[in-house]
Formats: sequence, C-alpha cells, structure tokens
Amino acid sequence: MLTQLAAATGVLALLTLVPGPDMAVVTRRAVARGRADGLRTVAGITTGLLLWGVLTVAGLAALLAASAEVYLVVKLAGAAYLCFLGVQSLRRPGAGGAQPVPGPGAAPAEGPAGGAWRTGLAANALNPKIAVFYTGLLPALVPSGLRPAAGMALLVLVHVLLTAAWLATYVYVLSMDRRFFTRPRVRRALDRVTGVVLIGFGVRVATTA
Repeated sequence: MLTQLAAATGVLALLTLVPGPDMAVVTRRAVARGRADGLRTVAGITTGLLLWGVLTVAGLAALLAASAEVYLVVKLAGAAYLCFLGVQSLRRPGAGGAQPVPGPGAAPAEGPAGGAWRTGLAANALNPKIAVFYTGLLPALVPSGLRPAAGMALLVLVHVLLTAAWLATYVYVLSMDRRFFTRPRVRRALDRVTGVVLIGFGVRVATTA
C-alpha cells in the first residue's frame, strides 16, 4: 500500500508542478502586494481545493461533472473570473495595487487579508475541472486496501499539501528579489504577461470540455 501511495503522490506532484491559473494568480498578488498577500492567496487556493475535495468524497462533485448545464454555468463563471483578473492586469500595468518596496528594517506592505484569500478561493471554487480531475483521476490512484472514500480523502489531502508547499515556495522565491519585480519597467512587462496568461487560461477553460 505504501508503494502505491508513493506512486500516487508522485503523479499528483507532477501535476501540481505544471503551471496553471493558480500560479498566475499567485504571481499577480505576490508581486503587487508582497509575500504575506501571496501566502494568503495560496491559502485561498488550498481552501478551494479542500472544498472540491469534500464535495468529491461526498459524491457531489460527480453529480456536477455529470450535469452538463451546471458544469457549463460554473465553467463559464470561472472563465469570466480569470479573464476579469487578466483584464485588470492589462488595464493597469505596473499598478494593480502595487505597494512601495520597504527599506531595510521596515515591515513589508500588505494588502487586505480577505481580498487575497477570496481571490485564491474564487480561482479554484469556480473551476469545475478540479471536480473532473478529482472524480476522474483520484479513484484510479487510491491504494488497494483502503476504502474508496478514505483513499480519495487521503489523496485530496496529499494534493492540497503538495499545492500549498509548491505555491508557498514559489511565493518565497518571488519575494526574495521583489525589488527587481517591482521596478516600473519590469512590473509593467510582468503585468502584461500575467494578464495575457490569465485571459488565455480563461478562454481555455471556457472553450474546452
């Protein structure tokens, strides 16, 4: 069972490392507001994963994935939200709520705690593809010897922990050289790239099954 769990963890780790909307959202918040805001965004993202995980274990996510109408509504809402974030970045390149980088010994500027957490939560809560991912892949990865519900709950927890660890590490890497990322020219370029990426992910979510 431990060998199967290790193999499942490896698969989930590889999928976690693939860049996606979560990384783009975290980049936008961490560069604009700093490390604390980025970590709050990560907390919101992991809360969204836990929400889908609970629904999956309870069997509700399978119902969502099976209902074409409900799935379409949630998918379009999620796509619209990602496009909204992308347009915000494109309309205000180099701004976007950015705070001055503090001098030595000064406390870093922080954005509203709720705003960052809600941004991360919405990015995942409005993504029905997570429901499809959990209901389609996790049952095949459940180690033998575990009940399906218990095994899926364990794998959801593993995925949440992997996502939190990876994105938190990414936030810390960004914050190590935040002075570079907050230079006006660099920030404008990063906002434009992030905006295009978010809109691209939004379009992809809206147009794929």
